[in-house]
Amino acid sequence: MTTSPPDARLAGLPPIAALEEVAGLARRLPAFDAAAAAGARARQAKLTKPPGALGRLEDLAAFVAGWRGDPRPGIARAQALVFAGNHGVCAQGVNPFPQAVTAQMVANFRAGGAAINQLCRVAGAELSVVALDLDRPTADFTEAPAMTEVEALAALRAGADAVDLSADMLILGEMGIGNTTVAAALAHALFGGAAADWAGPGTGADAAGVARKAEVVARGVARHAGLSPMATLAALGGREQAALCGAVLAARAARMPVILDGFICTAAVAPLHATDAALIAHCLAGHRSAEPGHARLLAAMGLDPLLDLGLRLGEGTGAALALGVLRGALACHDGMATFAEAGIAGG
Repeated sequence: MTTSPPDARLAGLPPIAALEEVAGLARRLPAFDAAAAAGARARQAKLTKPPGALGRLEDLAAFVAGWRGDPRPGIARAQALVFAGNHGVCAQGVNPFPQAVTAQMVANFRAGGAAINQLCRVAGAELSVVALDLDRPTADFTEAPAMTEVEALAALRAGADAVDLSADMLILGEMGIGNTTVAAALAHALFGGAAADWAGPGTGADAAGVARKAEVVARGVARHAGLSPMATLAALGGREQAALCGAVLAARAARMPVILDGFICTAAVAPLHATDAALIAHCLAGHRSAEPGHARLLAAMGLDPLLDLGLRLGEGTGAALALGVLRGALACHDGMATFAEAGIAGG
């Protein structure tokens, strides 16, 4: 990835010349179409089932209808995006694996050998993997801001540019050795508590490793205290976190619902939420991961996950599984007969 001037246009978005301009985006981007959602609700009331019998599937159908602006939406095309980055904070010994693993896993994704490849195949999602300067990690956030504003904007733009604007649904994931530390730092900076509330085992750290991670998170957050949410993204985040934010904004501009993956993915978009919760109103939490801080983070952001399967892999795996739930919700919504069509009394 090459660094471009910060005034370059993001795909499908108004021009953003500075991170602080994100704060005004919500009122300039498409809003939820209440009429389309009401049309979906009206159809649900006529389908051959007791009212509310499909539970949250009915809510999901109305959610997608409102964001797509169509009372009978479908998912003809779903895109899965996995962003990968490396982090300078790994110099603090926060991860048991070397950063070379990030590039090795990217190669595995591209060869079709990872869990996300199998789950995307089953869920019917087209997977794209975007590696962001893996040979140039961000700065160690305990010593300096992880990214300059220009670098953060460039990563944001890369994320936006990667979105297939013809897709109906976007699922998001990530890969990056050290990025559970980054996620914990973002969550701690934006939602408070103790650093230990957010630090977890990640890729397999033992108790001493988790304690070390919490100490590093506390030190980094203290160094960059008092910043706005988007400045916090630059100070503590990585390129993949900024890219995830860009993808979420581009999807919003295209009226495309988004399914977020686990702790890292949720923490990545937390700066958008903290800037203006409306910026992620089109996003669903695919699952609650086993990483200890994720449940706390979901609660803080008001996100109700679709699945809870004890996953902690990342890669977008939980989001890919949740896509199947969305497909089921919309298949019932569109394909079921109404009482009148089926000739059943009581509708």
